Amino acid sequence: QVQLVESGGGLVQPGGSLRLSCAASGSFASINAMAWYRQAPGKQRELVARIRSGGSTNYADSVKGRFTISRDNANNTVYLQMNSLKPEDTAVYYCNADINKYYSTISYNYWGQGTQVTVSS
Repeated sequence: QVQLVESGGGLVQPGGSLRLSCAASGSFASINAMAWYRQAPGKQRELVARIRSGGSTNYADSVKGRFTISRDNANNTVYLQMNSLKPEDTAVYYCNADINKYYSTISYNYWGQGTQVTVSS
């Protein structure tokens, strides 16, 4: 059973920083793209940042220059460093990964349980 477990959310003041982590566990062959999404109350879930297995990244326009996604392939972990946080960054943040299982050519998509980030004074 593959699981994605997030950590690092919390309450932070505007202008502050947080670092989210997401570790993949279980039995699988490899991980393709890993990403962070977020969903604010009353809004649709949106892509925040994605990093591919080769290291290329893309970001939502709203977080460019403030957030950085990175990954540790040896430990199957993805990070999201969030700086200069704004109240509009308040949301539940979800980890997402495309995972290749053993003996399969199909990539399976998994979600974490979500971690709350609240930016407020």
